[in-house]
Amino acid sequence: MRGPAADPGGYDCHRDHGPYAGVAEFLGRVAAARPRLASRHAVELHAIAPGLDHAARPAADEEPIRFHPARRTACLAYGATEFVVAWAGTLRRPVTVRFDHVDVADETTRELLDALSRRVGPYPLRLDLRDGGDARRDVADPTPAALRAAVGESLARGFYHHAARTARRGRAAVTATGDLRHWWAFTTGLATALAALDRATEALDLYDEARAATDDPKITMSAAYATAMLYARHLPAADQDPERARHWLHRALRLAAGLADPRQRLLSTVFYEQGVALLDSRAGEPARALRLIDDGLARLASVLAPGERPQDLARLRHNRAQVHLALGDADRALTELDTVIAHDPDNCEYYVDRAALHRAAGRTRAAIRDYDAAIRLGPHLPEAYYNRAVLQQQRGRPGRARADLDRVLAIEPGHLDARIALVNLHLERGAHDAAEAGARAGLALAPREPALLCTLGLVRSERGGSAEADELFTRALAGDPGLVEAWTNRAAVRFERGDVAAAVADLDRAVALAASAPVPHYNRGTALMRLGRWDEAARDFAHALAQPGLDRALRRDLRAELARCRRAGAG
Repeated sequence: MRGPAADPGGYDCHRDHGPYAGVAEFLGRVAAARPRLASRHAVELHAIAPGLDHAARPAADEEPIRFHPARRTACLAYGATEFVVAWAGTLRRPVTVRFDHVDVADETTRELLDALSRRVGPYPLRLDLRDGGDARRDVADPTPAALRAAVGESLARGFYHHAARTARRGRAAVTATGDLRHWWAFTTGLATALAALDRATEALDLYDEARAATDDPKITMSAAYATAMLYARHLPAADQDPERARHWLHRALRLAAGLADPRQRLLSTVFYEQGVALLDSRAGEPARALRLIDDGLARLASVLAPGERPQDLARLRHNRAQVHLALGDADRALTELDTVIAHDPDNCEYYVDRAALHRAAGRTRAAIRDYDAAIRLGPHLPEAYYNRAVLQQQRGRPGRARADLDRVLAIEPGHLDARIALVNLHLERGAHDAAEAGARAGLALAPREPALLCTLGLVRSERGGSAEADELFTRALAGDPGLVEAWTNRAAVRFERGDVAAAVADLDRAVALAASAPVPHYNRGTALMRLGRWDEAARDFAHALAQPGLDRALRRDLRAELARCRRAGAG
């Protein structure tokens, strides 16, 4: 094969060459060698190596810029790894690919190489990862304008570590007094990157610095709005402050009212008011929020030409859909989301939201179609894979559900809900080794997670480790006393060990927590029979029989046990 295998040198991954340095070139050469395979991974490949998309414009030129979540790079790494693994499967001879300066690579490059290292090699594909020290590459010092463009491009593509480094470099090259416009671009760019990286407190300090450095009305207006959003969305939950957010929003609105350009005045006002609508909705005033959004859409319609700024209109309509949902009107929310997707069909977030509405209404196939779209556009959104897995399980397709859950954990190993669901699927099919390994892997990340302790306890009890299982269920209940499954399963272990009274006590707790669940009543009835308490056992069996949706086998067993109790009681 020609391409990566034939390259006598290595791929230079030094961060001075930007995000995905080295790996983007490698992926591009594989894509050129396998275009049909590359077409199935176009979204992630174009995001990592924009040069592969000949129709693309620079991301920062898009209007408006859509900021991606920071974890999107993990999704891109997963997709690119799947592409490389598929390519490696076609190799007819061993191939070694060398990557240089890995120790000073950008975070995106290291993340992708880590993902590749977990999945490939040593045969037929081997990765040769080499360090090289932090010597500066042979590149010219960029101008402030070039640095500013690089910050904008990195922010638009969601490469926040690189954006932050470049913005700091720009701030070191200019001053607020000497070049205010560039200084502000670097300052707000750095703040945006830090907020995306969960460092919003540092972003607050930057906006305070900007206000101290200038009273320029446009800069202070933008800083006020950004500060409001930090208090409303980005700070840790304990530090979020709706009243401070509202204060800064009103300050931004006052400054917007003073803009000389009437069109810009209207646009800024409408979009800042969306922040107020968000706060109103969160404060339990969705009707007031709806009035603001409706008014904003009407004012935009008065100044925008047909087809102009469709993503902005979609954003407001998406806000309106959320408010309709808060008002309990799922049908209007769905209609609004249909319109939103028509305006902005490439935004994965909208498909996830619409899928949730379909799912809540029982429209499983429609929900799965929307999750499919979100996964394609995202790409590889863990939450879309997870929710699709839940639906596939409900449809009786455990194999498809397991595949989706495996994908979630490949992208986001710490996704506990996916870990728990996958372990339970393994348990249901009797794959005890896989279930135990999955539970222990999850507990290595979250040692006190009650659901995983409970599931591991069930595995150990199935394998005869009743004492260990009892201890695991007890630990689970210490973390979550409301976990019915742990009470029920610990009762089963204690019943099998002959401690019937303790089993009944546990089942009393399970029944109190889930009075309509048939299994705890069935199990308690069985234990009460062992103690000769026939009338109480009969009441449990009768109660369980009265519950809707019983499967045929359980209904048959309950009837048989109830008849047995009645015979014993009569005797």
